Amino acid sequence: MSEANDINKWEDRVSVSNSPQAAKPWSGRFQESTHKAVESFTVSVTYDQRLYRYDIQGSMAHCRMLEKVGLITAEESDQICSGLQEIEAEIEEGKFLFRTQLEDIHMNIESRLLEKIGPAGGKLHTARSRNDQVLLDLRLYLRHEIRQLIEAAVTLQHVLLSRSREWLDQGIILPGYTHLQRAQAVLFSHHLLAYFEMLQRDKERFRDCWHRVNVCPLGAGALAGSTLPIDRRIVADLLDFPSITRNSLDTVSDRDFCIEFLACASLLVTHFSRMSEELVLWSTAEFSFVDLPDAFCTGSSLMPQKKNPDVPELVRGKTGRVYGHLMALLTLLKGLPLSYNRDLQEDKEAIFDTVDTVKSIFSVITPLWENLAVRSQIMRRAASDEMMLSTDLADYLVRKGVPFREAHRIIGQAVAYCLKQQRKYSELSLPEWQQISPLFADDVVDLLSLEASVEAKKSLGGTATSRVREALEQAEKVLQNEKLL
Repeated sequence: MSEANDINKWEDRVSVSNSPQAAKPWSGRFQESTHKAVESFTVSVTYDQRLYRYDIQGSMAHCRMLEKVGLITAEESDQICSGLQEIEAEIEEGKFLFRTQLEDIHMNIESRLLEKIGPAGGKLHTARSRNDQVLLDLRLYLRHEIRQLIEAAVTLQHVLLSRSREWLDQGIILPGYTHLQRAQAVLFSHHLLAYFEMLQRDKERFRDCWHRVNVCPLGAGALAGSTLPIDRRIVADLLDFPSITRNSLDTVSDRDFCIEFLACASLLVTHFSRMSEELVLWSTAEFSFVDLPDAFCTGSSLMPQKKNPDVPELVRGKTGRVYGHLMALLTLLKGLPLSYNRDLQEDKEAIFDTVDTVKSIFSVITPLWENLAVRSQIMRRAASDEMMLSTDLADYLVRKGVPFREAHRIIGQAVAYCLKQQRKYSELSLPEWQQISPLFADDVVDLLSLEASVEAKKSLGGTATSRVREALEQAEKVLQNEKLL
């Protein structure tokens, strides 16, 4: 919220705090009451009330700091903190009346505090502005939510590892694709571990973002700091902030950490969208690789035979919603002069909706993977397309000393020959192979199996069973050893 008129009469608010007409936070220099349309247009308590816990937490730390530096007495400090705790209980019990005339969560809590404890409540805002107060609330909120998102990602990773082990033991193979064309066969577990790696990078980005979120802004005031003898380190220590913002102008106008959070969230939902796109494709009759759990699908209002993959489709769709919030906040910030401008009120709905959206995705995508059924025989049949062995055959010639580009050309001729003859590689005789290249010998038949192709990919990060087991073990160690925030 803006700090406009923050120095106006505290006693006016204290004496008439129970009056709805006089409950508006700032009135000092204005001759007219606020237009009803303006009240509706500027109000934020309808959505920023979710910050109540952090607002109270920050206010109590600020209060204790004021006590320690001698700006309020111990008795006043106890009074204020007790009142704030009672207000928190009222909110959590659903007994708190949020008033839109008071604009935001900060003034709603402060007004109620004045009602409860009288003039002592007016001292809480000493050396504080709503500008640095809201930044504190938002940083505390995001600090908590980033932890929650990382924990949700870890849970999903455990599910992916569990299913990967299960499907590795079953030896499930499917085609790997490039350009959505069959390319080379891979273990399904190998495919799943690709998403494990994406989620691992997502967590790393959130952790990195968390360190820039976890900086204490309180004490910057409206924009220039304070003339009063505050101690910002006390507040930071009470709220477990390892560092403090260094420039008051930057502090109250900074939303970099919000943009960074939205960028991290955008990459996360990008990965969810790719995963969802595959689930949608795989569940079609054309692929039929997987059977989505009925509990995560819906039917058609017209066609009774339909089983629609609504959950992955909605995940895919909600990705654009998160992208939109990132672009909105980038656009919001790009034209703002230092320091605080009311435009910045628009940051919170973008952040809140992104958090809600991403958490809702985790809530459905994780149990979906837990219950996903795989049609392994159909996958295997698709992966048995012998044309996908072409690179293996080129590598065979490379091992015989043929330059890869020449080997590529030779196998291209073999592909053309098989297509013309409408035959598979396994149906060619040795003389036919030797007509393609005299370097082919009896051992060429050893290449012409699905398992041989998969097991030959033993390079680090490859799809051979030994490498995938190794990757699973490494992934499990990563989750065991990493520290949550």
